Amino acid sequence: YWRSTLAGLPEQLELPADRPRPAVASHQGDSVEMELDAEVHRGMVRLAREHQVSVFMVVQAGIAALLTRLGAGTDIPIGSPIAGRTDDALEDLVGFFVNTLVLRTDTSGDPTFAELLGRVREADLAAYAHQDVPFERLVEIVNPTRSLAHHPLFQVILTFQNSSDLELDLAGLAVREHALDAAAAKFDLSFALEEQLDSSGAPSGMRGSVEFATDLFDRRTAESIAAWLERLLRNAVTDASRPIGELDVLTGQERELLLNGWNDTARDVSDATLAELIEAQVARTPDAPALEHDGTQLTYAELNARANQLAHHLISRNVGPEQIVALALPRTIDVVVAILAVAKTGAAYLPVDPDYPADRIAYLFSDARPTLLITDEATAAGLPDTGVTTLAMDQLHTAGLPVTDPTNADRLSEAKTSHPVFVIYTSGSTGRPKGVVVEHRSLNLYLRWAHAAYPAMSGRTLVHSPVSFDLTVTGLLGPLTLGGCAHLVELDEGSAPDLDQAPTFVKATPSHLSLLKNLPPNISPTEQLVLGGEALLGEALDEWRRDHPGTTVINEYGPTETTVGCTQ
Repeated sequence: YWRSTLAGLPEQLELPADRPRPAVASHQGDSVEMELDAEVHRGMVRLAREHQVSVFMVVQAGIAALLTRLGAGTDIPIGSPIAGRTDDALEDLVGFFVNTLVLRTDTSGDPTFAELLGRVREADLAAYAHQDVPFERLVEIVNPTRSLAHHPLFQVILTFQNSSDLELDLAGLAVREHALDAAAAKFDLSFALEEQLDSSGAPSGMRGSVEFATDLFDRRTAESIAAWLERLLRNAVTDASRPIGELDVLTGQERELLLNGWNDTARDVSDATLAELIEAQVARTPDAPALEHDGTQLTYAELNARANQLAHHLISRNVGPEQIVALALPRTIDVVVAILAVAKTGAAYLPVDPDYPADRIAYLFSDARPTLLITDEATAAGLPDTGVTTLAMDQLHTAGLPVTDPTNADRLSEAKTSHPVFVIYTSGSTGRPKGVVVEHRSLNLYLRWAHAAYPAMSGRTLVHSPVSFDLTVTGLLGPLTLGGCAHLVELDEGSAPDLDQAPTFVKATPSHLSLLKNLPPNISPTEQLVLGGEALLGEALDEWRRDHPGTTVINEYGPTETTVGCTQ
């Protein structure tokens, strides 16, 4: 029975802890008081009678529902001590026969609380019928993964007392009950409740405690868990026909904090296109280094002048807002000039990695339908025939073209922040590329946020990723709108770039950690390293951080649809 019942049991519950679980539990603990008033108690007794369950089962269902609501999943094992006196002959025998049962609760499918009570009743009655197996033997039989970090089979236990107060009358000795504060916790969470009855034997409330492991929880969190359980049970007994996902657990203040307080992210950000952001930075730091590649360095004024000349040429070729211009160029100064020039016309750029397979490149062009392809002769030779008009950067003569910033008077039409600024293709869930269109407004908001989050971009940034990867938006456009210098490099173990000074900022994927580890130390950033796009593993990170303890590491995530990043 137990092998079958506990098959596939979660190794541990994901509880709403305040700290990561230590490798070895200290078993230090604390407790907070918990009370259920007479109204809730009476409702639980009534609900128990209606559904032919015990009040204990009502409490168990409440705890399971709460843990599911708190993110512990839908397979909730709860431990419970049981008297172990199944034989009438043991009733008057002094001795300790207590055993511990594992009561597995299935909360999947968002059942109503009434339905959950039925599941709890069925599971508990079967467990009671097989309670004679000692818990130690049960662990041997089921053989879960052993760990010094947590209790096996379950980490949450419920102790429930529904017997009347016992009086011990000894000759010449006064006896009273006294609760001991052991400051220890064998389990992550221990719920203990005791029913109270008035003089007529009617339910008058419950009192008890929530004991918690201080390795994991702060006292305030334990107090919240106790309050949430009380609120969930109060709502459950009021209407047990509601799904457990609809039973309210939050106070008005908590709901306000969750929905409005933590979401109060509004900031005053002036509307600006990418061209306006770049031109504003040029005005602030015209002579500062803006871009470097292979020994060539451009100041902001020089980079802006080149971009302006190309932009005026593109406008003369009828490139303007709400059009798409494809860029198939190696990671050199030319691709940055092209990005800025396209932005200055009001059009959107579509980065195309020349190393993509020919059929993927052909698909991008047929799907996005760009009006122009900017490339160079060497790259063009390796591209499939796209049928799109091509402009070769290395064959273009811009001498004599204006170096002034294009205005709306120069453009084909007004450039607006609601217009697309770039289209980046990412693999869809089926593996077929999908184009994500990002507006100037979204890019402006992201860059303004990134300036505050990543101040190290105002120094020197290594840009090592393809422009077709939205990770590059941060490393390239971030510093160019904050006054930093973007250094275009190739990162591989065979040849490290020759740097005069270490970068202050690098954005990469977690896979790059091993590469950075094997490259000279001055390739790694001195101030901020942002990692995103993949799962970040602690072992690789710890190894890198041992050599770079002064660098702040930020774990960031965001699909392209959310404009580069949405959480960190």
